[in-house]
Amino acid sequence: MNKGDLVNKVAAEGGISKTDAERAVNGVLGVITGALATGDKVALLGFGTFAVSERAAREGRNPRTGKAIKIPARKVVKFKAGSKLTGSMK
Repeated sequence: MNKGDLVNKVAAEGGISKTDAERAVNGVLGVITGALATGDKVALLGFGTFAVSERAAREGRNPRTGKAIKIPARKVVKFKAGSKLTGSMK
């Protein structure tokens, strides 16, 4: 499912126009993105939790040449599925 499909489903399930559904989806994604950008954790009860984590600098290898390269430290987003989400996947 892509973003367009999600907008269509939200519009159908909510009985609202596609324009309103797109605004709602964009709004939710914008709020989640903004919270993660400031280092906050976003927990959606039953669905899951988005959190920012630090990944340490490390040494890797260029697969083409085999030469050692330095991979810099960076922040990554992690998602941990909630009970309702994992329960529905059984």
